[in-house]
Amino acid sequence: MATSDTLSSRRYVGLFCGCAAGALLLVSTVNYQVDPYLLHQWDSPLLQRLQPTREKLSVWGKTYAVARYRPAVVYIGNSRTEMGLPAGVRELFDGKTVFNSAVSGASIGDAMLLARHAARVSHVDTMVWGIDAPSFSMEQGSAGIEPGLTDEGPAFFARRALLNVKRGLTVDMTQDSLRLLQGNFGSVCLSSLALHGQRDHRCFSDRIKGWGGTAPAMVPRLQEFGDGAGPTPDALQAFDATVGKLCRDGTRLRLYVNPTHAMTMDVLYWRGKWPAMEQWQGDITRLAERHRAQGCDLRLVDFSGFNSITSEAIPQFGGRREMRYYWEASHYRDNVGRMILSRLFGGDSGTVPDDFGIELRSENLAAHQAAMRAARDRFHQDHPQETAFVRKLITLPRVRQ
Repeated sequence: MATSDTLSSRRYVGLFCGCAAGALLLVSTVNYQVDPYLLHQWDSPLLQRLQPTREKLSVWGKTYAVARYRPAVVYIGNSRTEMGLPAGVRELFDGKTVFNSAVSGASIGDAMLLARHAARVSHVDTMVWGIDAPSFSMEQGSAGIEPGLTDEGPAFFARRALLNVKRGLTVDMTQDSLRLLQGNFGSVCLSSLALHGQRDHRCFSDRIKGWGGTAPAMVPRLQEFGDGAGPTPDALQAFDATVGKLCRDGTRLRLYVNPTHAMTMDVLYWRGKWPAMEQWQGDITRLAERHRAQGCDLRLVDFSGFNSITSEAIPQFGGRREMRYYWEASHYRDNVGRMILSRLFGGDSGTVPDDFGIELRSENLAAHQAAMRAARDRFHQDHPQETAFVRKLITLPRVRQ
């Protein structure tokens, strides 16, 4: 009797385990085939499938795509670079392949992981890297770079397949696969992968409308910029090491300071962060010159501050309802991105204002910083409403979107 009960229990446990394994296999297979987040796609029909406005796990898709595509030119940075730098400009790079590997929410620490990953999985000829002082820290951003996505080691695609299978067993991915199959996933815009890494403007335009337009979006973006933890010394040290490795590998580097709206710089000023920003400018200028002296093809260009592009009027004070150069205070449009690329690589430089984009070198740094301070003071005189708006804004409770 005991033996019969034992055999029955074993059969029950075996049947249960078999059913559970079968169910997990089915879930994983469905998620792998449906692939709602495009974790393992490149140059496939699925890239033309419309997505919700907020891309989930975009860093998963980009780390996989850059390994498949193996572009010669790679953009690195946070959402400002991801949205602002167009990838469809191969004529600037003699027809070489271009991919925008910047990721929303990336700190400089996150961006370094993505830069090193791109250099490992592709023969990167040129890297264009957008930086700014507030995000220049080693704090983990909201980019979602999970362990394993950018690890060194052989057999990248085999390791990545295992990660994808593991991700396919999660509840949220299963729910989104079912929503997609039922037609309830959200059909608004293309994945960034369909545009070689640049965010589809329809995604952000829809989100802006959901926030009530450009004007309401200004406050949280300005506050967010001022809240950034950077620049930090440990980030500078790690950035120096990453730049050095890229230089030794023969990568041509073009570093640029993001042209966020002038009011973002004013936020730094009124929050007492201007001296730290100027110190950071000096640090990265000296870093660039040291690597150039060692033979690296590297340029550093500052597009930030108070110039004819960044000082565009905002909707609150006489500007257009939708701005010409900006989505809101933090993110510039790709017409500005084209100006950045033209200044960095030539192109149609006649369309770029003379005051937009100053190459930083030791011999002009002091003059550049003095000019920025003078332009800031003129901005305060010429734009008293914007100045009062910023001064009040830094005392308000934080707005989250």
